[in-house]
Amino acid sequence: MKKESSGILRFLYNTVPGRMVLKIITSPTISKIGGAYMDCRVSKIHIKGFIKNNNIDMTQYEKAKYGCFNDCFTRKIKKEMRPINMEENAFIAPCDGRLSAYHISENSDFYIKKSYYSVADLIKNSKKAPDFNGGVCLVFRLCVDDYHRYGYVDDGKIVENNYVPGVLHTVRPIALNRYPVFVQNSREYSVIETNNFGTIAQIEVGALMIGKIKNHQKSGLVKKGREKGMFLYGGSTIVVLLEKDKVHIDEKYFRNTANDIETKVKFGSTIGIKSSD
Repeated sequence: MKKESSGILRFLYNTVPGRMVLKIITSPTISKIGGAYMDCRVSKIHIKGFIKNNNIDMTQYEKAKYGCFNDCFTRKIKKEMRPINMEENAFIAPCDGRLSAYHISENSDFYIKKSYYSVADLIKNSKKAPDFNGGVCLVFRLCVDDYHRYGYVDDGKIVENNYVPGVLHTVRPIALNRYPVFVQNSREYSVIETNNFGTIAQIEVGALMIGKIKNHQKSGLVKKGREKGMFLYGGSTIVVLLEKDKVHIDEKYFRNTANDIETKVKFGSTIGIKSSD
C-alpha cells in the first residue's frame, strides 16, 4: 500500500500530466468531499485494512466504538503511552512525528529542502512575526500511522489565532522539494505567550486530501500537555517557531536535519531545555 502511494505521488509531482491532475486534487473543495466521506458510516469499511496495513498496535489506544473512519483516525491514546515531562525547564514535542530543526536568520528567512520560507509568510498577518528573527523553526511531520492529536508545550496564553486558507499539497519530501508547501497549504496558527519559553507560534498545516484541522480553543489560557486539537484523515505537519535564545534545542536534531534525516519523536517527550538567562 505504501509503495503504491509513493508511486502515485511520483506521478503527481514528477510528471507533467500528474501536475495537471495535482491542480485539481489539491483544491479545498476536493478535500471537503473526501473529508465528508471519511465522516460517514460507510467509511468504516476501511478501518480494518488501515490498522493492518500500517501495523498499528491498537492495545496502546483507548477502547471505543468507531462510527466512521475519522473516529478511528483520531483515536485517543492511553495516557500512560504518552507521558508528559512536566518539569518547567523541559521543552516537549507537541505531537508524534518526524522532527526537522532549522535556524531562522536575523532577516527571518530559512530553507526547508529546496524551498525558501520567511516567518511572515508562515504566520501571515501576525504582528508577532519579527519576534522570531534569529530563532528556531521546528517541523514535525506526521505520517498516517502516527497519533494525530497534539498538545501545548507549556502553560501560557493564546494572544493570536488565525486561519490561513490555501491549497493542500502532501507534506511528504517529494512535495517539499518542489513547492513551498507550508506557505501554500491551508493552515491555522496560534501565537502563545508561554510561562517559560517566551513567545512561540504553533502552526497546524493541512495536507493532501485532508484540510480539516480541529482545534479546541482560539484564545485564553492553556496548560502544558493539554490537548490542543487533532488532524482528521491523512498525515500532516506542525511547525513551531521559537524566539532567539529562549530554548536550547538538542543539537542532534539540527545535525540530523543537515544530513537529511528526520528524527522520530513522541508527544510529551523532551527535545530541548529552557535557555539560561
